[in-house]
Amino acid sequence: MHFATWIAFVFAVSPGSGAVLSMSHGLSYGVRKASGTILGLQLGLLVVLGIAGAGVGSLLLASEVAFNIVKTVGALYLIYLGLSQWRAKVAVAGDLHAAAVLPSLRRRVLTGFLTNVTNPKGIIFMVAVLPQFISPTAPLLPQLLILAVTMCTIDLLVMHGYAFLASSMQRFFRDARAVKKQNRFFGGLLMAVGTALFFVKRGSHAAS
Repeated sequence: MHFATWIAFVFAVSPGSGAVLSMSHGLSYGVRKASGTILGLQLGLLVVLGIAGAGVGSLLLASEVAFNIVKTVGALYLIYLGLSQWRAKVAVAGDLHAAAVLPSLRRRVLTGFLTNVTNPKGIIFMVAVLPQFISPTAPLLPQLLILAVTMCTIDLLVMHGYAFLASSMQRFFRDARAVKKQNRFFGGLLMAVGTALFFVKRGSHAAS
């Protein structure tokens, strides 16, 4: 793989709905706890990259029925996440401090994983962009490994950046009313992103 090709791929990788989840969990649980969610996002990205690299993504986009199934599942999952966050319980510690109830590490990882792996925009992006960085004259697997490591490294840094920025605002969300407003804001945002997925077309080129 040429260095210029690798650099182009670096700039092509950009964040999307996972950023909302990273900010939400960063603000609710802090950067360290949000790392579990971000790990799940990376696992989802690897699955999407593997689907696109194996050519399955192209077949998926060629079938309107299959694409609509994936799109509907992804949209409904984000709406479910948003609704769950909107209705999330708030744990009160004493009279002045409140916090969102922390899910288990397993659940945080699974939430991140499903957010990316059910996102049709990620599949569209990979199928549209990935072939531009793959040389047909070179072995496929080493190229996919380089792109996977590059993509996950960038996404880890970006998502942790979002989580860190959000966590820096935690001091403003100490009482139960503020935490509820935070949950409803991010819950509404996730539901809006999920609703927007219903309007994604197979010909769209967007990042996950």
